[in-house]
Amino acid sequence: MARYNIGIDTGGTYTDAVVVNLQDRSILASAKAITTHGDLSIGVAAALGQVLVAGDKPLDRSDISLVSISTTLATNALVEGLGASVGSILIGFDDRMVERSRIKEEIPEDRMIRVSGGHDHEGKEFEPLDEALLTAEVDRLLGQVDAFSIASLYSVRNATHEHRAKELINEVTDLPVSLSCDLSSDLDVPRRALTATLNAKIISRIVALIQAIKKSLADEGIDARLMVVKGDGSLATAELVEDRPIETIMSGPAASVIGAQFLSGESDFIISDIGGTTTDIATAANGWPETSDSGSVVGDYRTMVNAIEMHTSALGGDTEVLTNHTGNFILGKRRVIPLALLGQRWPTVPERLANALDSGRGLRAASRFILLPEGGNDYQAKAGLDAADKKLLEGVGAGARGWSEIVTHKGDEERIHRLTALGLVQIGGFTPSDAAHFLGRQSQWCSRTAKLACQVFGRVSGQLSRRDSNNTAALEDFANNVIEAVTRRSAYLLLRELAQEDLAEDNPLIAAVTSGEGVIANLGIGLKSSLPVIGVGAPAALYYPEVGRRLNTKAIIPDNADVANAVGAAVGMVRMKVSIEVTGYEAGRFLVHANKDPLVLESAPEAIKTAEKMATAKARERVKAMGGRDLITKTEIEQVELPNNDTKQGIVCAVIRVTCTGYLQ
Repeated sequence: MARYNIGIDTGGTYTDAVVVNLQDRSILASAKAITTHGDLSIGVAAALGQVLVAGDKPLDRSDISLVSISTTLATNALVEGLGASVGSILIGFDDRMVERSRIKEEIPEDRMIRVSGGHDHEGKEFEPLDEALLTAEVDRLLGQVDAFSIASLYSVRNATHEHRAKELINEVTDLPVSLSCDLSSDLDVPRRALTATLNAKIISRIVALIQAIKKSLADEGIDARLMVVKGDGSLATAELVEDRPIETIMSGPAASVIGAQFLSGESDFIISDIGGTTTDIATAANGWPETSDSGSVVGDYRTMVNAIEMHTSALGGDTEVLTNHTGNFILGKRRVIPLALLGQRWPTVPERLANALDSGRGLRAASRFILLPEGGNDYQAKAGLDAADKKLLEGVGAGARGWSEIVTHKGDEERIHRLTALGLVQIGGFTPSDAAHFLGRQSQWCSRTAKLACQVFGRVSGQLSRRDSNNTAALEDFANNVIEAVTRRSAYLLLRELAQEDLAEDNPLIAAVTSGEGVIANLGIGLKSSLPVIGVGAPAALYYPEVGRRLNTKAIIPDNADVANAVGAAVGMVRMKVSIEVTGYEAGRFLVHANKDPLVLESAPEAIKTAEKMATAKARERVKAMGGRDLITKTEIEQVELPNNDTKQGIVCAVIRVTCTGYLQ
């Protein structure tokens, strides 16, 4: 009998793997490998290969029953503004709807295709779909985009125009197509359009991850079910997620909540998951993450994805440290590759830093590097690249190139940032991880490079003079100030989540708490969390003991906290929610909207009963298809009734939500 589950978590910096014994719920082995963004299979294969032999004895492949993935790649991409080039098809949209969708903030206006069509609130065709214009516009965008998204007016009441548009696209190209009706059953069409566009932007990243893991499993001779953690913490089949990758936003954070509960034994807590790119904060009740009914917020956008209620901020161990207009250092919003990590692999990195330090010239440029993602040399077929783009990529070549070697012409810097957003280049720079390595509080990478990085960036920021950069005490003070900036920011983010208020970070009372000083003039200031804080993620042990002290609460850093996401992936369950809407119709009849032409029924009770039966069957069928057993079904019915009505016929509309949960065996 198969006894083991393998959990794999692919984050911005590391790919983690764990083996969990299903019989006694113990962690048998864990492993880490660097995430290789150019070819994810390299990092996945390394982590999987290590974990299979990391225990007391190598695992028998036939004992592995399940492999489950969690990932922050989708969340990170949206937070950092990365992703594929998308053509967005908007059917029946007026100017106001386009503005409300905010799609213009994500893609150029010339990649939005607006055509007539759509349906009304009853599911009747509002206007015929303009197939000729749609086909012509799709042809125009071929070679410029990597994916398409489609949103149509009232497609949740009748989705025929979205499906027809997809058929027309499929006739001329095999590029991925994302339909808004597949992602949400809510009426807010501008937000559905945005969600579909974001989904299309990240399809290629998630598909590449799933294919990388499938390849690694095949290479290792593992024949087990492959599942993916969704944003609500439940598991779904890899095939389902390949079509709906946006459902993995908050996948890593959701897995971390489940993993934190498994590792700590706590039921009610607040968790902060700090990785290389982001800090994700959520609360858990009875051991399960709280979910958002209004859609998950990622970066600046509220999506229509049912995910855990979590606040994601661009703060991690690999956050780029920058200088502001006054010359002081600040924490940026983008992940870069730490210089200590680059120096571990390429000796030219510390040499370049040392040379700049000796000469005292070009220090700012010397602290930044450009490189291609490992395994990511196949950019020739990428849509939307011009000759200058390809020339720059060819110039980067293999290894880590100095910033000033590549940025030689006007417009090169903007070009690099655009290519970074497309995932074609990576930037290396100074990070809190470099400061931690110099201080000896982390030790995975090159400590010599970390010291040189602190010396160079201390000079760049004006925090260190030339003489101070060779003074150990002054250098340690500078590095500790970088760590303090992350600690203070982490305390503020937790405080804001605990208070459920948008507190001003520079408020003197708040700053007194987050700085750990606890005093303003003659006034002592103290706040206390009513929940224990669980810190997980690779850098958690570096920051969260002190964060807990400042918030006067117990900070728990459980064993295996650095692989909590992978643990959560391995011990999850499958869950599916299906929503069907019932609306009033002419002559006292009612419509049941089930993503096809609506069903017409004669009474409200009959319509609601039919919708509940359809939703239950669909939810149970999907959970069973994913391997769920011992199914538990929960039904919620939300009705809007006519005023002063005593009959069951008097409803305006109703939404029937059925949630089915199953355990994996």
